Amino acid sequence: MSTIEAARRVTTIVVADDHSVVRKGLRFLLESHDGLEVVGEAQDGMEALRVVEETSPSIVVMDIAMPRLNGIDAASQILRRSPATNVILLSMHSAEEYLIRALNIGVRAYILKDSAEDDLIRAVRSAESGQSYFSPAIAQALAEEHMRQLRSRQLEDSYELLTERERHILQLLAEGRSNKDVAAVLRLSPYTVETHRTHIMRKLNLHSTAEIVLYAVRKKLVFG
Repeated sequence: MSTIEAARRVTTIVVADDHSVVRKGLRFLLESHDGLEVVGEAQDGMEALRVVEETSPSIVVMDIAMPRLNGIDAASQILRRSPATNVILLSMHSAEEYLIRALNIGVRAYILKDSAEDDLIRAVRSAESGQSYFSPAIAQALAEEHMRQLRSRQLEDSYELLTERERHILQLLAEGRSNKDVAAVLRLSPYTVETHRTHIMRKLNLHSTAEIVLYAVRKKLVFG
């Protein structure tokens, strides 16, 4: 393999966390895998914005709870300024409210700090291929809460109303694929995919891409 080909295979990463020990641990974990290079570190959200602007990384691995500018707001600015950069959020919290905020700004990878050793590389590989990743523990917690809410309201999960084709499209959409990508995978027209998407959202009472992803995580259809 030529030097140029090797360089093309390198995934550049910025690590942002307000604890230096955590940053060093994440750097060591990431750089112990071929093709991953940490090109910058930041100790708060404001510094993360500066470092990302200077280095233009492929991926930012960022803690949610940081001083000066929290991880979710920093991620929102990064994704707006640099749409080609993927953000992986780290959190101590599996609560739905945090995940909803992350999904609403376009984050498609969210992992728990206590499982980062197992989940981080999977999340990076998923981000490299443009797909979503969520810690399995998040899916479990959200699924249990979802079922509790359904029981309290005496409702049934409408997932069973979906056709086999709609379930497949739901999973592909939740993985971060566009209508065009789904159409290519399933050999359908983009119009047909959009029609199925509309039916899925109506049947499940969903109103946005973020809600599609959240529902899929609850159902454990996607987490890596």
